[in-house]
Amino acid sequence: MRKGTFMELCDLLSPALRHKNTKMRAALTVEKQVAIALWKLAMPYSYQSVGNQFGVGKSTVGAAVMQVANAIKDLLISRVVTLGNVQVIVDGFAAMGFPNCGGAVDGIRIPILAPEHEAGEYINHKGDFSIVLQALVDHKGRFTNINVGWPGKVHDTRIFRNSGLFQKLQEGTLFPDQKITVGDVEMPIVILGDPAYPLTPWLMKPYPGSLDSSQELFNYRLSKCRMVVECAFGRLKARWYGLLTRLDLSKTSIPTVITACCALHNLCESKGETFMAGWEIEANRVAAGYAQPDTRAVRRAQEGAVRIREALKTSFMTGQAMV
Repeated sequence: MRKGTFMELCDLLSPALRHKNTKMRAALTVEKQVAIALWKLAMPYSYQSVGNQFGVGKSTVGAAVMQVANAIKDLLISRVVTLGNVQVIVDGFAAMGFPNCGGAVDGIRIPILAPEHEAGEYINHKGDFSIVLQALVDHKGRFTNINVGWPGKVHDTRIFRNSGLFQKLQEGTLFPDQKITVGDVEMPIVILGDPAYPLTPWLMKPYPGSLDSSQELFNYRLSKCRMVVECAFGRLKARWYGLLTRLDLSKTSIPTVITACCALHNLCESKGETFMAGWEIEANRVAAGYAQPDTRAVRRAQEGAVRIREALKTSFMTGQAMV
């Protein structure tokens, strides 16, 4: 980001980051704390490497990342990850081909190290340990609602149905009561999702299976507009490489860091910060450089547990003796 955006970010976060000097050491300036955190989140480097870059210890880097991430969550998230002017969003999607649309929703799995004791819950369909970020984005690919923290094994539909976003949509409180008439049918403001999401009066998804020409056109229009959420995820990861490097944080800290990156994404997008096409290619290369964990042992343990439980169930029902 440019210096002006950086200094504005420091000003916004300073109430939470300004520390007093002690007899033992001088406190890091707000600017240095923010710079350390941004560098760690934006680069695929170790804490030690980032510490060397800034002349501090690796524990100081870790502390700076979490202090800045918490400050963003407390002071910035409600200002930058917000719905804003709904009519502007609706007009934006209409210009792309879909009427009365207030956003596109999807989920992405962020790689993490295997959590102790419950690693099996975090293995996604690709066999990686991960945590889920669900996001609603506007027509410009800015996050307007996020939900972070579900284990990677959990299906997008379950996450969505248990989210605050679903509740607000169900209650009709997310968007203004602004209906249009399509043919002879009244249509509220809707969001767009992929086939994993439920079809509701306020969520449109593609037609499945063999399609006629009108269904194909509908799917094309929906897909074209829904691409904004996939592009947003691509830009998020391309700016913040730290999300690609299997976050080595506690289970409670990971959602805070992901949330902070979403806020920083919106800040950069709204300020028109430079985004180079080559960054996404480089991000894919960085991600590929991290060997995926061997989850076979965890899966074998799960399968063994299932067999034991099934055997116990049968023995309880039949009264069969146990040796």
